[in-house]
Amino acid sequence: MPKLGVFFGAEICAILAAEGFQQVRRRGSNVVMQRQTSVGSITVPVPDHREVRISTLQSIIRQSGVGKQRFLR
Repeated sequence: MPKLGVFFGAEICAILAAEGFQQVRRRGSNVVMQRQTSVGSITVPVPDHREVRISTLQSIIRQSGVGKQRFLR
């Protein structure tokens, strides 16, 4: 079974952008991605670091609702 990979923050933003998220702001080393839905909006902060921790990646997956299979390596 493949495991969650180690991603750069920019890679995570690219995956989220492919899923319909847009960058709404950037402050320091954090990027805020957002997607509009029929019931509201989903906002996900992404740290723009060289290596994003697995626990942080799991939180991004949970908040965004994007399938875990997009983040497997």
